[in-house]
Formats: sequence, C-alpha cells, structure tokens
Amino acid sequence: MPGCCPPSRSTQDQARTPVEQGRTDRDGLVWVPGGVFRMGTEDTDGFPEDHEGPVREVTVAPFAIDACCVSNERFAEFVDATGYRTDAEKFGWSYVFAKFLPGELRKQSPRPERTPWWCGVSGAFWRHPEGPGSDLDGRWDHPVIHMSWHDAVAYCEWAGRRLPTEAEWEYAARGGLDQARYPWGDELTPDGEHRCNIWQGRFPVSDTAEDGYSGTAPVDAFAPNGFGLYNMSGNVWEWCAEWFDPAQANRAMRGGSYLCHDSYCNRYRVAARTANSPDSSSGNLGFRTAADSKIR
Repeated sequence: MPGCCPPSRSTQDQARTPVEQGRTDRDGLVWVPGGVFRMGTEDTDGFPEDHEGPVREVTVAPFAIDACCVSNERFAEFVDATGYRTDAEKFGWSYVFAKFLPGELRKQSPRPERTPWWCGVSGAFWRHPEGPGSDLDGRWDHPVIHMSWHDAVAYCEWAGRRLPTEAEWEYAARGGLDQARYPWGDELTPDGEHRCNIWQGRFPVSDTAEDGYSGTAPVDAFAPNGFGLYNMSGNVWEWCAEWFDPAQANRAMRGGSYLCHDSYCNRYRVAARTANSPDSSSGNLGFRTAADSKIR
C-alpha cells in the first residue's frame, strides 16, 4: 500500500456492563449506542482502490470500544502475564521510519524500493521501537506499535475482547456526526487548532511537528470526539476485524498515522481505509479493542 503504510511482509474479567455513552469504565471501554449511520464517502480526494464508497446506510448494534488505543503499559501487562512474543520478535525485524534511526543503523537497514522512507530494522519490536538501543522511556502512555493483526487478536483474546468491525470503527470515529470528514467536523485545523497527530511539513523530508509531536503521541492526546474516544484520526493505524477485500489476503486498517500527510496519504479521514497482511508490523501500527454491549 502507498503512503505511510509499509509494505506487507509477504509482498477474563468478571461480567460487567459498559457505562453511559461517552464515559469510560474502569477497563477503559466506552459504550457506544447502536444506530443507523451513513458509512463511507464519495470524496474525490480519496483513493479509488480503497473502496471508500459508495455512501450507504449501515446499522450497528450497541457495542463497547476502547477510549484509547492499547498503550505500551497495557500491552506490557499482557506480555508479563502470558510471555507472548509478537510477530516482529518471531521474524526478528520490523519496519521503522528511516528518520528515527541513527545514521549507521539507517545505512545498514534494507529499504523497500517503493517506500524508501521505511527501513527493515533487525531487533525492532514493541519494546524496542527503533531497534537495538531504543526503549520506552517517556512512552509508556503512547500506543503500542509494531503490532501485527495476529498480535492484536492475541491481546484481545487474553483481555476478553475483540477487534472492532470496520462499521463499528467508523461509526465510533464519527462520534455522532453525519458524513463529516474528521471526528470533530470538516475542517482539519479549525481556528488553526490541531486536533490530531499527523505529518506537518514536506513528507518525508521535514516534519515541523506543529501539532506538538514527531512520532507517536500519548493515547489520550488531543480532545476526544462526541463519543469520548481519543485519536480516531492520526497517531497510529488501527487493525479491524475483517479482511480488506474478499479477494485479498489482507486485513483492514483504519485511522491513519503520524506519518500521513495531505500531499500523498490523507487517510486520516474517518471514511478512509487501507490494508496489510496480518503478519505485518511497523512503527505506526497499533490497535484498540472492542466488545459486545455486555462483556462476558
């Protein structure tokens, strides 16, 4: 996939009831009421190959979804409890944005021909996001990254959750707004205020970080949307439950990331979607969990 997505690798809790809409329960879940909404878009600046349209009415049953992406701290609890090893650890490498790497490591790490801003870094995984020598100091409240779809599902199974469907994800991201481009409305920066963590400047040469972040931001950065959900646009891509297309062996992803820029990848729009192979991982790929309205 073009843009800020890297190439694919293969080219019990006690029963509880979610809280009221827009409020977060003790496990970080927000209840989202069911309803009918208009899913998709017919924006001319989207990507035809992503099949964002046509706009259609979709019915969503009540469900619960994380107010925030799963953080490094939360994922560490899972790993400490289970000993789980991610796909990136099993493969021995993952994709890291080139400018985050020290010079020597950048030179020795292979780059995909079509997306040379990515480096395949040996030893990069969630606990060492930029490879050997990097750590999570100051980033425990940032989204866990280098997550494959398999990793996300494994976490969900441990937590008694599941991944959201694409319809649930988009319904939640819209926060009650009908056909708005972003979780807060149609303007990207209303009154000059940044509402999400994406690329500012000229990609991939210079990120001015006008939104306050270069790389990931805390999972609760910026104001939440109408349902009380944070960072539904930008920061990190989020895995969804389904296949992207029945004819493809890729899983759907939503939300865009800190590397998205209007000049080449405006997939931080709520209707935007893309995909990757379920074993792929990168430094801008995470997830949030969902559950039925009553969690078992």
